[in-house]
Amino acid sequence: MSLSRLVVPAAYNYIACFLTLDCNLNCNYCINSFGRKKNFFAGNISGEKWVKALNRLISRPDLPITLQGGEPSLHSDFIWVINQLRPDLPIDILTNLCFDVDNFIAKVNSSRLRRKAPYASIRASYHPPYMNLEKLIDSALKLKKAGFSVGIYGLRHPEFEKQNLFAQKKCLSSGIDFRIKDFLGKFKGKIYGKFKYPESIGSKIKKSCLCRIPELIIGPDCSVYKCHRDLYGGYWPIGNLLDNSFKIENKFRKCFSFGDCNPCDVKIKTNRFEAYGYCSAEIKDIKENKGNKAVEG
Repeated sequence: MSLSRLVVPAAYNYIACFLTLDCNLNCNYCINSFGRKKNFFAGNISGEKWVKALNRLISRPDLPITLQGGEPSLHSDFIWVINQLRPDLPIDILTNLCFDVDNFIAKVNSSRLRRKAPYASIRASYHPPYMNLEKLIDSALKLKKAGFSVGIYGLRHPEFEKQNLFAQKKCLSSGIDFRIKDFLGKFKGKIYGKFKYPESIGSKIKKSCLCRIPELIIGPDCSVYKCHRDLYGGYWPIGNLLDNSFKIENKFRKCFSFGDCNPCDVKIKTNRFEAYGYCSAEIKDIKENKGNKAVEG
């Protein structure tokens, strides 16, 4: 049975498709592990199901489908998914580029991953203790030479800032765009990041609230989550993109876990137009929890 089309609301700022939460790296500061259940595993689905689900979406030229993870290239149908998505659906990729770029270049048309935007369509992350900088630069240069839009992003992690600044200088001298983003998370007991709702991070006391995040957050089995905290924690999804009855709604939802938010949802950042001051979450009616409310709500 074919699935009905879904129009992404005009207010939505991001479409996050987590093809897999698997990763070939093991960074101890990974934002995906912030509040993640140790025994949580979101099973991967086939590329055929991913394409069936994503091809439902009616988006806009300035709102791409962003394939990410984990490391999205670890999905066995990574390239096939890219080539099978409707041509009118723009695509971005978040990756660490630890895959066979020669094979990627041979099988993917560079025009499929190039659009008008203030940042690259393929955004590679650099993690100094876990990656080889020379290999990363070589992969990025190959992609750029083949016509792909590619850039590298480092993290302003307090332990690796010097390495990132060195990498930035080296990349820029090679003609590769290298930007440094704020580190989000905990290091030596301190939480780093600029947040619109400071009490939403790392609080021992959980509160109830109404929260609205205008992002389509899709997990590895096409379950849709109201926030990244729920995705990484394996909490209750609000639906599944493969369910024909699922609707994309831009509305406030009840939550009993204010104080346990993922930094990605409540940080102050740039939006898809590179305008600073944006925050994904809009939170109101913050109150003390009454009784023992389930944090999954």
